Amino acid sequence: MSFDRRRLFAALGGVVSASAATPALARETAATPTRDVGQRSRIDAVTLGLSPHSADDQSKTFQRAIDYAAAAGAVLHLGAGVYRAGGLVLPPHAAIAGMSGTTRIIMAGAPNLMMATGSDHVSLSGLTLDGSNVPLPQQRGLIHVVQGRAVRIFDCEIVNAGGAAIKLEATDGEVAGNRVSAADVAIFCLDARAMTISSNHVRGAGNNGILVWRSAPGDDGTLVIDNRIEDVSNTAGGSGQYGNAINVFRAANVIVRGNRIRNAAFSAVRGNTASNLQMLGNTCSGLGEVALYAEFGFEGAVIANNIVDGAAIGVSVTNFNKGGRLAVVQGNLIRNLIDHRPVGTDPKDDAGIGIGVEADTLVTGNVVENAPHAGIAAGAGPYLRDVAISSNIVRGADYGITVSVAPGAGTSLIADNLISGVRLGAIVGMEWKKPVTGDLATTGAERYAQLTIGGNRTR
Repeated sequence: MSFDRRRLFAALGGVVSASAATPALARETAATPTRDVGQRSRIDAVTLGLSPHSADDQSKTFQRAIDYAAAAGAVLHLGAGVYRAGGLVLPPHAAIAGMSGTTRIIMAGAPNLMMATGSDHVSLSGLTLDGSNVPLPQQRGLIHVVQGRAVRIFDCEIVNAGGAAIKLEATDGEVAGNRVSAADVAIFCLDARAMTISSNHVRGAGNNGILVWRSAPGDDGTLVIDNRIEDVSNTAGGSGQYGNAINVFRAANVIVRGNRIRNAAFSAVRGNTASNLQMLGNTCSGLGEVALYAEFGFEGAVIANNIVDGAAIGVSVTNFNKGGRLAVVQGNLIRNLIDHRPVGTDPKDDAGIGIGVEADTLVTGNVVENAPHAGIAAGAGPYLRDVAISSNIVRGADYGITVSVAPGAGTSLIADNLISGVRLGAIVGMEWKKPVTGDLATTGAERYAQLTIGGNRTR
């Protein structure tokens, strides 16, 4: 059977012309979805009673429209306009699509804007979702999904959220290409099942940008990739629980890659009890505390090929006393460190360090420039074991490399590094924060059987 494209386009043109010319008929036949080529069926929300630009709360009508379209397996399409609603429940297969930048849903009166529980194949796209700065209940997101499969939120703008903007619990799917701001957390992913959080622009979050957490330590596997995160504050206070662009807590096997992070009160990427965490190729500037952090009871971290420009500490692999161990820190460019941490942290905590590590860690191929205290610091008191520091460049610091020689400190290899422009010593032994040796790059290393130092170039 032959296929005449001109006849098809003429027929489609006739449908469009007839719809425009006979709106009453369009309203009468709205119960029958029309199928776009290559897409799900689509139902115009106006034909189901929703009115753009209405000053009324349309929650009941909106809910009926969502339920009808989901039951039909169709996309509920919202044209340009403002729709006021709240407490909307998304059933399985609910799909709502708007026109980017012109379709706005403003929260009106309910605990949140949209909620889905046990709903699979939910989709939101092309919508501006406005929380009106109404405070949200604790543990509730403006958009909140629990136990959903194949959930997609994309090409939306979520603004004026009076708490968390997007919260996902025990959910798999994708949050991609959205613009998000929030009074608390922009995107909160708890107990994920194969989530991807990508290409979003978080600009302005009161406490954290993107959280990937688990209720208990375990495999997670969320991908946090290619996002832009800016201006993350710390309105809740504390010593690091808040103020992070990306925070991974108890979640193992997470990849944080290719993100652009600027101006966060504390960390760019903070991994807490997060094993096998990879921080790869992120560009980070304007951080108040540790830029890239692997802390507490983790096993396994790869921190590679990142840029850090401005932080109290560039990279920290720490808390061997809590089981934190096993890392590779490679190929990072770290510069312009500052000599203090934010208000709320222990004033005795270190600052002005490019890279700090403690246990079972390789530090290689990094460049550190302008560190007020030390370019690279190995160990704290007795908390040092099996650290290799090789083929790095350190330029401009009080100390090029410091290494703990306190009683109980373990083995370190420091070899083939280039150390330039240091003020107080190229390689110096420390007992906690006190320097207790001369420059071990030139003499004295033989006193410490646990240290192997050689092949370093200083000038």
